[in-house]
Amino acid sequence: MIIDLYTHMFPHEFFKQLVGCSKGLGNLAERMKSVKAVTDLDQRFREMDGYGDYRQIITVPHPVLEEVATPSEATRLAGVANDGMAELCRKHPDRFPAFVATVSLTDVEAAVSEVDRAVTQLGAKGIQIYSNIAGRPLDDPEFEPIFAVMAKHRLPMWLHPARTAGMADYSTEAKSRYELWWCLGWPYETSVAMCRLVFSGIFDRYPNLKIITHHLGGMIPYFDGRIGPGMEVLGTRTADEDYSAVLKSLKKPHLDYFKMFYADTAMFGGTSGLPSGMSFFGTDHVVFATDAPFGPIGPTLRALEQLDLSLEDRRKILSGNAQELLGMTFN
Repeated sequence: MIIDLYTHMFPHEFFKQLVGCSKGLGNLAERMKSVKAVTDLDQRFREMDGYGDYRQIITVPHPVLEEVATPSEATRLAGVANDGMAELCRKHPDRFPAFVATVSLTDVEAAVSEVDRAVTQLGAKGIQIYSNIAGRPLDDPEFEPIFAVMAKHRLPMWLHPARTAGMADYSTEAKSRYELWWCLGWPYETSVAMCRLVFSGIFDRYPNLKIITHHLGGMIPYFDGRIGPGMEVLGTRTADEDYSAVLKSLKKPHLDYFKMFYADTAMFGGTSGLPSGMSFFGTDHVVFATDAPFGPIGPTLRALEQLDLSLEDRRKILSGNAQELLGMTFN
């Protein structure tokens, strides 16, 4: 059995309303239409059929609602998305056994209410959040209630990177070039969001919190020396802010918190990073995901097959860890 824990799907009504009322979609709407399997179920099922007992957990793809809609519209659209996702799961339970709810954090109170509705009434098995909320960090105290409600429900949060070409690579330029905002910017975004959450003490306040990081934890596994020993002297490089109490305020060594995150295998079939991610997070905290239909299923599976894993570890990664996170058992 294979459970693909991070895939993307547009419910038809949500996509129609999103295109109709959101600002700034630009070429994104055309790109999404060109990737047929993000909206076309027949195309998607044909692709899925090539991998045996293979099932997808579905999330809504970009754009980020907080960036393209007013707060009230974003809240409304999140509800439309969740209704559509729940319907897809009801109609195709063997294909989509569960969905991840959409929320808009430009209205945190409404987002908490939508979490409760999506989980208790629609059957959502978690929520998707982004690495920044319209440019604001996730450790902003205003967003604390969303972490509290997910800890209450004991369900995971899917952390997706968010960065656009408008975030320039150099201060002398107006935008990022060569799509490096996506290729390298997204892993950076993920890593920074993870660091900000750790140093804010989020796992001390909510020790049962479960966060699934896209693309194998961004840069964290490969820079464990910089994140770990390198940050043990946090504050010595900064003259205008006092960070001396940050690490002392945490209940355990800061690197330990990074290993509390979960990481997925959505690496576009890449093989170099997988051993590092497996070593850092451990096979109990790695879940199979492809980013389909934007990422490839077959190459991701083949990359995993190249690793020297026991049958039990392979089972955990392909399905066991996902079932535990979702609180579901599949035959």
